[in-house]
Amino acid sequence: MIRREEILVLGLTAGVVGCLVGGTMLAIGLGLAVQGANIGWLLALPAAPVSGLLGYGFARRLARRVDPAA
Repeated sequence: MIRREEILVLGLTAGVVGCLVGGTMLAIGLGLAVQGANIGWLLALPAAPVSGLLGYGFARRLARRVDPAA
């Protein structure tokens, strides 16, 4: 059974790590794109999905710890 504090920690961790990673990718990518380097779009465009995938990975890890068969 997943406890409330585990869900709270999961949400906080996913939010903070996702924000840091996604925000950093977005900032560096847009900075490069504004300066004319088209390679910056390769960082800016997948920033949101990458940060979401981190949260998904944290949730799967918590679910695996609770139910080892999953």
